[in-house]
Amino acid sequence: MYFPILRLRRLRMKDNFRKMRRETRLSSSNLIYPVFIQDGRGKKVEVSSMPGIYRYTVDKVEEEIEKAMEAGIPAIILFGIPDEKDSQATQAWVEDGIIQRGVRYIKDRYPDLIIITDVCLCEYTNHGHCGIVKDGKILNDETLEIIKKIALSQVEAGADMVAPSGMMDGAVGAIREVLDEYNYEDIPIMAYAAKYASSFYGPFRDAAESAPAFGDRRSYQMDPANIREAMMEIELDIQEGADIVMVKPAMPYLDVIREVRNRFDYPLAAYQVSGEYSMIKAAAKLGWLDEKRAMWEATLAIKRAGADLILTYFAIELSKMIKEGWNEA
Repeated sequence: MYFPILRLRRLRMKDNFRKMRRETRLSSSNLIYPVFIQDGRGKKVEVSSMPGIYRYTVDKVEEEIEKAMEAGIPAIILFGIPDEKDSQATQAWVEDGIIQRGVRYIKDRYPDLIIITDVCLCEYTNHGHCGIVKDGKILNDETLEIIKKIALSQVEAGADMVAPSGMMDGAVGAIREVLDEYNYEDIPIMAYAAKYASSFYGPFRDAAESAPAFGDRRSYQMDPANIREAMMEIELDIQEGADIVMVKPAMPYLDVIREVRNRFDYPLAAYQVSGEYSMIKAAAKLGWLDEKRAMWEATLAIKRAGADLILTYFAIELSKMIKEGWNEA
């Protein structure tokens, strides 16, 4: 059938028509909120390139967790910034490391909140890379031994889920092996399965003080030009025991998210990264975008593309908008 018999505008003319046929809705239960914690006491430091996002010392993080809980967000993912860094990322896996202390502090006060921990070396190494370095080369298999220590120590501290993000081959399998060995077989793994070497990570590296001291991360993060390779990464992580797979970043890779959804009937997360957040914030500050509409549309697109879970710095703001009825607006 063709115009004028078929007029698609008929079901756009009234507000209730639009609500009735709306295909995609956002839910607070689908959001994961990234939180930065740092060593020290009594500090709350705004990230200059991420307006509204702060680094908290453990004793100050409660105010941010309260906001997330009040907004109805079910899960956070923690990133740690230690005072001391070395070539072996020692502070990532010691018992009194920043993440380990943060997990215990938060879990003691908010036992029902899902705490996910980032399993990577970059925030803890003095060179800023996600693996052990020798003669300028990032060593994969040697790094896996450190990754196992990090994941185990975080789970022993009380983490509900671990999320390896370094794009080391075999990381998911190594973590699954060590967690099962120590009777943590019920702890799920959310794999950063298709993590691209993206320019959109800049503000995060500012927040986490994790910019590489030399070179870049293209030898282990994915080429932005590739999608078939992403499917291989997803499949391998599933085979190794991942419970959730992730695409990162989200907005420039909506086609990848859709392809993963089409190919794999598996829980799928997408990370709306720092650069995506900061672009909207900066444009809104200049009056070039309506901030609320832009963040809503950008996040809705990620859900529409096929993501089940969305990691986003907008989580608290979006949850408030959901409560205000934006799904039905």
